[in-house]
Amino acid sequence: MVNQEKSIKDMSKHAGNGTDHLKEPALRHARQDFPIIRDGVTVGEALNIIRREGVGERIIYFYVINDDGQLVGIIPTRRLLTSMPHVPVADIMITDVITVPYRATVLEACEMFVKHKFFALPIVDDEGRMRGVIDIGFFTEETIDLAERQHVEDVFQLIGFGISQLRGRSAFGIFRFRFPWLIATMASGTICAMLAGAYEATLAQTLILAFFLTLVLGLGESVSIQSMTVALQNLHFGKPTWNTYLKWLRAEASATLLLGAACGALVGSVAYLWRGEGFPALVIGVSVLLAILTAGLLGLSIPTLLDAIREDSKIAAGPITLALTDIATLLFYFNAAVILL
Repeated sequence: MVNQEKSIKDMSKHAGNGTDHLKEPALRHARQDFPIIRDGVTVGEALNIIRREGVGERIIYFYVINDDGQLVGIIPTRRLLTSMPHVPVADIMITDVITVPYRATVLEACEMFVKHKFFALPIVDDEGRMRGVIDIGFFTEETIDLAERQHVEDVFQLIGFGISQLRGRSAFGIFRFRFPWLIATMASGTICAMLAGAYEATLAQTLILAFFLTLVLGLGESVSIQSMTVALQNLHFGKPTWNTYLKWLRAEASATLLLGAACGALVGSVAYLWRGEGFPALVIGVSVLLAILTAGLLGLSIPTLLDAIREDSKIAAGPITLALTDIATLLFYFNAAVILL
């Protein structure tokens, strides 16, 4: 009970300090009043011991240890209570136990809960001896609190609008704060119009390219917003290292490459079936692939770069990412047309 109260106090103390506490050792928040059963007893003997010694306040699993104190299995409460008294606990325990290393952080423990979907996880040392139990109840309040605070910020960041920067400002102050970032959108639109003018002859020669221009731009923008959302969520859990960023980049490149290939094949097929023109359909399909791949990399990289240079105005991420995505998409589109047609 004392350890449980300490965990709750620790969680409350850190709730207002951003996400720094996610780097704390999970063991600091573990409960010590978990029920232990020796592996050499029967179900009936185990129940007698439990009645005599107690099991703590919260019972989710019973933990089976050997004579050396090492964790060898767990037994769900329902399985223990419904088994016959003469059955050895070793026969009903689950031996494939998922454990949390005692050096793990709170964030790593959270990730294990999400991955394995258990209600509680034992924390063990290098010799396999139990050091504590951390259960899902600890994370429930923290997760909801974090999600509510960050969700509102994300929505406004994506459309170029920051809550903390706008609170208490006058109408002119809000205008002066938001307008500079909208210049990126206007600039990109102007550049895109100039690019379309520069390739006017190509568009006039192959009219189908003009028909699909809006679709290609829309796909790139959609993927860039999706990737930017992933980046913002990743950044909530701490400042990434160079290796972490490269890991994110590889994962995003793999995902967007598949998305680009699928969308490119589908859109290119539609263009071919509609107009019966092979090379223009190939240009459209290849452009979609390149646009989506680039959009994913930009959507991940721009917020990460702003965070790395300690740019507080993350509202810039949305306009800048969309602007660069549109320009890159048109360059791929028009140059692919020039090369292939």
